Amino acid sequence: MTTAKFEKLLSILKEMQSVVLAFSGGVDSTFLLKAVRESGIRHLAVTAFSETMPGSELKCAEETARLMGVHHRIIRTGELDNPEFSRNPRNRCFYCKDELFSKLSDIAAAEGYKCVIDGSNNDDLADWRPGRQAAVKHGVRSPLMEAALSKDEIREISKAMGLPTWSKPASPCLSSRLPYGTEITRDALKRIELSEEFLKSLGFGNLRVRSHDDMARIEVTDKELSRFFDKGIRESVVTRLREFGFKYIVVDLEGFRSGRLNE
Repeated sequence: MTTAKFEKLLSILKEMQSVVLAFSGGVDSTFLLKAVRESGIRHLAVTAFSETMPGSELKCAEETARLMGVHHRIIRTGELDNPEFSRNPRNRCFYCKDELFSKLSDIAAAEGYKCVIDGSNNDDLADWRPGRQAAVKHGVRSPLMEAALSKDEIREISKAMGLPTWSKPASPCLSSRLPYGTEITRDALKRIELSEEFLKSLGFGNLRVRSHDDMARIEVTDKELSRFFDKGIRESVVTRLREFGFKYIVVDLEGFRSGRLNE
């Protein structure tokens, strides 16, 4: 089944002839970029960078694109300058994607690419994705969705292809760590980024630092929760996160769950 779907994906891409791809360096966009390369069509992978994206993710995207030998460009986006985005409504992602797809559409029009594409997959149809409205607005196509490829299938094929991202955890923008209605500021995003990078430096894997005003709520996987019983780790985390600007640091006993604030 997955082989047939991949062949369908290649057929869809070949029909497009040339594409500008929104490339984050995650599982889906890396897999799609690999398929674009195999299809042989003219392409440009574009990574958008702003304060909402961890610097480590930008470096990862740059390195992945370099190793794949693709045409890659980094652009700056300014969603934080849009008050409709920074006030953090439930459809926050629409304004972010509207900014991104507007810029990608301009590039495509100016440089003769026929389509703008993104890495949305079939599973995204069942989740809260206001960014899809922006994709529709700008005529952005989602080849993975058109080929009915699920996240699990994308990981499976990526592993078989030897793509290093096949097991990479999801990494949504830093704004997703702030509850809807809480203003998104550069300072808030920076302390979230610093806090998550510090926890990763201690060996924690899939995690989130949710920001509730001056309180940091840490989510880690169930198997890593017990590490906080280690006094040295606990004191180290409290000390550093306070240095980053949080007053209170708590660990969520329910553990990590992607999309928690959507609940």
